[in-house]
Amino acid sequence: MKSTVDQVFIGKVRLLSIDGERSGIVKTPAAGPLMLTPTGLEGDEQADLRHRGGVDKALHHYPVEHYAVLAAEWPQCAAAVGAGYLGENISTHGLTEHELCIGDVLRIGNARVQVSQPRSPCWKIDLRLKVDAASRFVEAAGITGWYYRVLQAGTIAAGDPIELLERPNPWLTLAEYWDTVTAHRPDAELLARIAEAPGLAADKALRWRERADWLRAQSGAGA
Repeated sequence: MKSTVDQVFIGKVRLLSIDGERSGIVKTPAAGPLMLTPTGLEGDEQADLRHRGGVDKALHHYPVEHYAVLAAEWPQCAAAVGAGYLGENISTHGLTEHELCIGDVLRIGNARVQVSQPRSPCWKIDLRLKVDAASRFVEAAGITGWYYRVLQAGTIAAGDPIELLERPNPWLTLAEYWDTVTAHRPDAELLARIAEAPGLAADKALRWRERADWLRAQSGAGA
C-alpha cells in the first residue's frame, strides 16, 4: 500500500462562534516541510487538549473523498468544503478507513507514525459546516478520518510518499473497528479482541475492555 500526501495543514486557535467557542479546526496549507513531533506538527494548535492533540492524537488524517459525501448531503456546503476544511493535518486521495487498520505503522516523509484511533466527531463539525447534527451524520457514515501517534519524529510535506511498514492487525480496518464500537450491542468477544489490538490508543483499549466485561456480565445475568 502506497499513497502520497496531497496537502499538509496547520492552524492557530481562534474564535469559532459568536458564543465564544474557540477551536483550531480552521487550518491553512503549509508552505513547506514541517517537523512532526510526538505532540504534533510545528505551528499547529488545539483548543481542547482533552479531546484533540496529545501523543495518541498527534496527527489527523482525513481523506479528501469524504468531502464529496458531505457536499451531496448538504449542497449548500458544496462550494465551501474541501481539503483541510474539517481541521485535518494531512489530506490524501485513495486512502480511506477501508484501506488502513488499527496499529498500522507508516512512513510519511521521513517520520514514522502509527494509526491509533478514528476521530470522534464533535460539535465543532456542526459549527464549521453550519449544519445541525452534522457530526452525527459523519459518525453514522463512518467518514471520520483518523489519528496517528508519532513513533519517529521527522519532517513531512505535500508530495511526500506514504508507505505501509507494518500491519499487526490485518483483521481490523478502521471501518470494521468503527462499525463494531458504534454498534448498539456489539459482540463482547470481538470487542475484547479489539481492546487487545496492538497500537490501539490506551484509553480506547480500556474502554472497550470494560464494555466487553459489562456485555458478558449482562449476557450471563440473562441466561
